[in-house]
Amino acid sequence: MINAFRSARRVVVFTGAGISTESGIPDFRSAGGIWTRMEPILYDAFLTSEDARLTDWERRFDMAERFAAAEPNAAHRVVAALARSGLVTTVITQNIDGLHTRAGVPREKLIEIHGAGDHATCLECGTRHEIEYAKETIERTGASPRCTACGGLIKAAIISFGQPMPEAELQRAMEESIEADLFLALGTSLVVYPAAALPQVAREAGAMLVIASRAPTEQDKDADLVVRTPLAATFAIIEQVKI
Repeated sequence: MINAFRSARRVVVFTGAGISTESGIPDFRSAGGIWTRMEPILYDAFLTSEDARLTDWERRFDMAERFAAAEPNAAHRVVAALARSGLVTTVITQNIDGLHTRAGVPREKLIEIHGAGDHATCLECGTRHEIEYAKETIERTGASPRCTACGGLIKAAIISFGQPMPEAELQRAMEESIEADLFLALGTSLVVYPAAALPQVAREAGAMLVIASRAPTEQDKDADLVVRTPLAATFAIIEQVKI
């Protein structure tokens, strides 16, 4: 893999929940994952039901605490170091935990296609609000928070089930995948579309495809290399190698 990095012109890293489980953040879809223990709040329900909004916010506050308590592991650190050095062109993530940012991936090289859980945005005007503002509002009023600029609903800046994907981020992710000559899919089950199409797009455009996942994926058969070892442990070894 190290030789592939050295010879590649454009390297894209695509990450899913599996890169963060070793930092103590549970995933969503595997056995024992979050969605096996609770039903997700659909986007339409958030828009139309105050009860749904309050339930969603309660979950977001819990997630924010989990994210704040977690630390980037060796996989996050190595990916960030490679991005800063220029060996990785772009990091595309499905994760909402902010660990890539905290590990040091440059903002201009990071595409968060499912959003981020460290802040909220107004669904009407897009104004950013901090999670703490939402928490304080609910504790004080018992009602879901509203935008300080326009009075619209605010929501954690995370793509919910049924919510349209961010077009600009998805378009950029597609373009970067097409341009890649090495594409690494790390810790992703590759079942959630359209994100799961990115490795296929890269492969069809001629990229070498590496899949590192603790469980088999439907795209393993198309990969040039499949890695099954735990990501943090594997990258802890790579972290000791001068690339």
